[in-house]
Formats: sequence, C-alpha cells, structure tokens
Amino acid sequence: MMLKNLHRISVGILFATLPLALPAAVKPAALFSDNMVLQAGQTVPVWGWADDGEVVTVKFRNQTVTTIARNLAWHLKLGKLKAGGPDIFTISTKSETVQFTNVLVGDVWVCSGQSNMEWPLSRSFEPAADIASATNRQIRLFNVRKNRTDAPTTVVKATWELSSPRSVEGFSAVGYYFGRDLQQVRRVPVGLIGTYWGGTPAEAWMSREAFEINPRYVREILEPSAAADKAWRQATAAFEKEKAEAATAGTNFTKQAPGRPWGGNSELYNAMIAPLIPYAIKGAIWYQGESNAGRAEQYRTLFPDMIRCWRRDWGQGDFPFLAVQIAPWDRNKKRPLEQINVQPVESDWAELREAQLLATQVLPQVGMAVITDVGDKDDIHPTKKVPVGARLALAARAIAYGEKTEFSGPIYRRLAIKGNQAILHFDHARKGLEARGGVLQGFAICGEDRKFVWAKAEIVGDTVVVSSPEVPHPVAVRYGWADFPEVNLWNKEGLPASPFRTDSFPMITAPK
Repeated sequence: MMLKNLHRISVGILFATLPLALPAAVKPAALFSDNMVLQAGQTVPVWGWADDGEVVTVKFRNQTVTTIARNLAWHLKLGKLKAGGPDIFTISTKSETVQFTNVLVGDVWVCSGQSNMEWPLSRSFEPAADIASATNRQIRLFNVRKNRTDAPTTVVKATWELSSPRSVEGFSAVGYYFGRDLQQVRRVPVGLIGTYWGGTPAEAWMSREAFEINPRYVREILEPSAAADKAWRQATAAFEKEKAEAATAGTNFTKQAPGRPWGGNSELYNAMIAPLIPYAIKGAIWYQGESNAGRAEQYRTLFPDMIRCWRRDWGQGDFPFLAVQIAPWDRNKKRPLEQINVQPVESDWAELREAQLLATQVLPQVGMAVITDVGDKDDIHPTKKVPVGARLALAARAIAYGEKTEFSGPIYRRLAIKGNQAILHFDHARKGLEARGGVLQGFAICGEDRKFVWAKAEIVGDTVVVSSPEVPHPVAVRYGWADFPEVNLWNKEGLPASPFRTDSFPMITAPK
C-alpha cells in the first residue's frame, strides 16, 4: 500500500471518534512527545490532526514550517537535521501551542519480531549490572503496546522514555543491547521503537496489499486465514452462549475462551506498524522466524516481500534492515547432547535459516546476525542476548553507516569437486578461517544417492575441504543442517559461519 493511501485509510478510521480523540485544536501523532528522538540527516515528516482549515506551524531549531489541515489531518516535513540536542519542539495553531522538551536528533531504529525480540532485558542472561548501568540520556525508548486490528489505525499507546534502570527492564534485550552498542560507538543519540509480539508469524506484520498482489499468498495465507478466523468467530459465539447459559443456570463454568488464530489478516501491521509510518527512521532490526519454520520454503519469498512492504510504505527507499538468524534449539527437549545429531537429518529450522540468509542476497541493505553459538538446547528462548545485539550493531555499522568493518561470519560462496574431496569457498573470510574449540564439525556430505553422512572437514588456506570414505564421488555438502546444529567454523574476525547447503534438493517444507 502506498503511503498516501495508507494515511487516507488511517485518517478515515479516526473520523468517527475524532471529537473525543481531539479535545484540543491540534493533535500530533503519538510518536511526537517529550524525550523523542528525531532522525538525523534526512527530511523529517511531522503529522497529526486538527480542525479543517487550521493553520498548523511546526518550529524546531531554526526551522519554521506551516501547513493547513484538510480532511481533519495535516502533514509537513522538516528539512535535514544534525545530530545533537536537547531542543524544544513546538506545534501551534492560532489558538494553542503544544510544546515538547528534551528532544534529541540522532538515529532511530525500529525493533520488531516475535518472542526473541520481545524478550525483556530483565529476563536475559545475568542482567543486573546492565540494568543498573542503563541510565543514559542519549538513548530513548518507545515501547509500542500490543494491539491487533482488522484495518490500519493511527492509534498507538506509547511515549518516549529516557533509558534508565526502570525503563529498560521491560524493553527488548536485543533492542537495548543493539542501541547501547551503537550509541557507544557512533556517539550520537539513539531512539529505539520496540514493536513486537511473541509467537507471531511474519504475515501478521505485512499489509494486506502485500498479500493480494501475489496469488500464492492469497491461496496459501489469505484464504486459509479467512477460514480459520470464521471458525474462531463461530467458536467464540458458541462459547459466549454456553457461558451465558451457565450463568443463568447458576452452574460453574470453567472453559477458556477460544484464542484467535494468527494469520494473514495483517492485524499487527495494521496496529503496530502502520501508526509508526512515516516517522523518519535509520533502519530496522528483526528477530522472527520460529513461527514460520514449518513453511520455510514459503518464507524464501515471504520474508523479502515483508521487507519490501515496509520499505514501500515508509517511503524512505531501501533503508537498512538487519535480521537475526534463528537460534539453535532441540525441539525434543531434555535429550542428552550425545543423542542429538547422531546422523544427518532433514530440518525445517535449517531451511528457515537458509530462507533468512537468502533475503540478504536478493535485497540491498539487508544484513543478518548469525548466532549458532548462543542457542539453548532446551529452550527456544536463549537468554544470552548480548552477542545478538552486538552482532546486529556490527551489521549496522557496516551497512547503515559504511564503516570498513567485518560484520558477518563466513558465507558459503561456491563448491568445487576434486576427486573424493568437496572444496568450499567463502565470502567474509578475508583474514582467514578457524575452527573454534577443536576440529571442524557440523559438515555432512553426499553422493548421487543424496544420502548425507557426517564428514571430515579441515581448513586448507582460505577453503574448507570435506570428505568421507563413504562418499567416493561427492556431489553436495551441508553445514549446520539441523534444528540444533553443533558447529564451530568462524572467521578470524570472530564471527560464526552461517549454516548452508550446496545443493538444491527438494525442501521438506515445500507444498506437497
């Protein structure tokens, strides 16, 4: 959906409640408040609502911009701003002035995804010292309250807060560590917008138009979602009827209301992304995928299309988008480590990681943090979030800020076969490769029969040579191809290699 159309719909939804929502003559969008961070280095949209014909004036630093409210809405842009502050920001009409104080200019990042992004700092690994030292007037947090709506809305309940022990406790640990690292290195204010919800699929974070333009999504997401939502509404009606009958009869009623399914009705995009647009941002970080693992083949296009959707609607071009590859996890929890990966097997989680990696190769300005070393065998929510935030910050420094720094572990580039050896070449290994903690592990090899076996692997120069006496004529290699991969290939810059496969064999998550 183009930005103009999105705001036309959003403003239309607001009309019915406008007298209650606007007790004053002018109301800015919720993102404009005390303690906010405005994006440096680009034009800054400012918008809100007012009576028709009101002349709205925005003043910030040495800029004064005026517009006229039409159809109960107004929108204008400030010119490019330099990082710094604090300053005062005013929005005024002939009858009133709204003033915001302690306003900074720096870099604004959206932090979104499902539970591993939502995971709060208070529940991360040994957080006490980080919480205690979180007071930093150069970091600001805007934590969007959970909400789901059937159509785009303008309403978002949140306000900017200064980073402090109290405010960071419930904020995304990954988001906070990312912002903390960036602020320390870049030395400019950082604003973090947290908008996340555990257990949610990527399609809930996309606009409806992003589905409707693709017949496959209509068939595989929209239509099943509509059927599931209809069934939920019917079940809810039956539940309410039974509950009322029990109340009338005076009998005990212990049933739980049926939960609404997540699907392709864009309810999180509508409620938790649309209200943020077109607030000027530097980029976005994303940690999600677990809920789409069973449809990893579909995610190969769905995830890039979600990024395209956000970029199109924000109207800022190809802003940096940095994702976290999902962490290792053994879904058969409590198994001893020696019972895991006894032999190579197919894995939908491995296919999802591959789909995430693919997005970095088909879209510009997309990076990925690999975290194969910080998974928790028995918990889908690994609590060690410091390395996750740090690697996202490294990616931001290279992709968003153009620093000449390595931001990725080794990425498979090509395969060469020489006799019974498979020779692997990598990108992001300029200073060389290394095996962390002993001999290389996690490599499997197969011949024409496509039956993978664990293989011997060793670093030779800037390559990895893989072989097995069971496979005299190799055709393909896989690395880390498991739910809980046990892997140890790194580059000498200190970053782990992404799992990969050299083959294009049919995926287990492809539609049957």
